[in-house]
Amino acid sequence: MADQEEVPVLEERHGDILVLTLNRPTRHNAMNSALNHVLGSAVRRADGAGVNVIVLTGKGNKSFCAGGDMLEMSGMEENTIPLPPPDERLGGAEEIAKTPLPVIAAINGYCYGGGARLAVACDIRLASESATFRLPGTEYGLVVAAASLPRLVGASKAKEWIYTARKFDAQEALDAGLVSTLYSQEELLPAALEMAEIIAGQSTGALRESKRVIDLATRSATAEQAEVTANQRLRGSPEQTERFRNATKKVTGR
Repeated sequence: MADQEEVPVLEERHGDILVLTLNRPTRHNAMNSALNHVLGSAVRRADGAGVNVIVLTGKGNKSFCAGGDMLEMSGMEENTIPLPPPDERLGGAEEIAKTPLPVIAAINGYCYGGGARLAVACDIRLASESATFRLPGTEYGLVVAAASLPRLVGASKAKEWIYTARKFDAQEALDAGLVSTLYSQEELLPAALEMAEIIAGQSTGALRESKRVIDLATRSATAEQAEVTANQRLRGSPEQTERFRNATKKVTGR
């Protein structure tokens, strides 16, 4: 069995509850291609494996997920874990959005960029009092969570956070409705598991149908596809390339 530090996502069963832990603490659980695919695979496999509720968190007490791995994205580092061809890989946020299972995010620290997109894809978000959030897509020349964030916090607050790309704290996230409740770092995961146990005790069929109906009422497939199309157009443009290069230097010092 691989050493835990070599496994990008840890899986732990608590009866019919599956805890998925993003496991790259030395990189603030930044999402590289391996973590993204392994997370997506774990979420997809959970349905049909006796799982009723998923809890998603990050390893350590500093980070939920600090966003995409900029060293890999910039070509400074390469993935070393065997993966399927790119067109066969799964995405964590996409699989979380598609699964019929309830997913609770226990946001235990930095929740930036792609990490914020992961959290927004979950059904319920709980956070530590020390968690911080940021949607830096416009700084990098991309669109991040524009299709999904407004359904949680409204258009005005979503535009403020996305347009400014500024960092905001857990209290502001709570006040805006991005997260449901704040806990101390020590209380966060136990609280998420307690909530998961309550949810897991309800009618499985009713939970699935409730999620389906709520998502029909609040999600827009048209907006989600528009975000994908926008990023396909923006990614690799001279401006986006330069912005991403500058952001990479700022973060990595390289």
